[in-house]
Amino acid sequence: MAEEKTATTTNPALCPDLDAPVQPGLKLAQFGAGCFWGLELTFQRVEGVVKTEVGYSQGHVPDPNYRLICTGSTNHAEVVRVQFDPALCPYTNLLSVFWDRHDPTTLNRQGGDVGTQYRSGIYYYNEDQACLARKSMEAKQKEIGNKKIVTEILPAKTFYRAEEYHQQYLEKGGRQGCKQSAAKGCNDPIRCYG
Repeated sequence: MAEEKTATTTNPALCPDLDAPVQPGLKLAQFGAGCFWGLELTFQRVEGVVKTEVGYSQGHVPDPNYRLICTGSTNHAEVVRVQFDPALCPYTNLLSVFWDRHDPTTLNRQGGDVGTQYRSGIYYYNEDQACLARKSMEAKQKEIGNKKIVTEILPAKTFYRAEEYHQQYLEKGGRQGCKQSAAKGCNDPIRCYG
């Protein structure tokens, strides 16, 4: 235990995410569900979500970049960090969006994206979020039946913001220049492309 505590205090990547929301009264949430582009656009459309950022968390290497995390050697997950107003968007709404957006039964993959960075995870900022996350996972497991959910539920570690070109990637149009709406309440299908 003392060895683990020392590693956490000397390696910033293993520390809790201590960033604060942009405004008082807002809360943070962090989710991994495969490629972060589609998940981010989904959260951008949610009423009460004030800001989204894509990045890397849950790994052991400080200041990772996209190329490095894609090697699988850092244990980082591609995540979306959401700043939300709990008066307009309860945390349970974010959990519903998370479960609906991906297949939580596939280990380290979503569709054609394969690797530990694409794992399913809910990374909580407090015990209330942890409890709600576990309850939502139990409900989702009952809903889907025999296929076992492999989503990890862990404390949010240091968040490393991804490179600027990844931020709001689908809203900006991606490589193909086909912009997708991030308007609140928009339910147009989300097309992920590199």
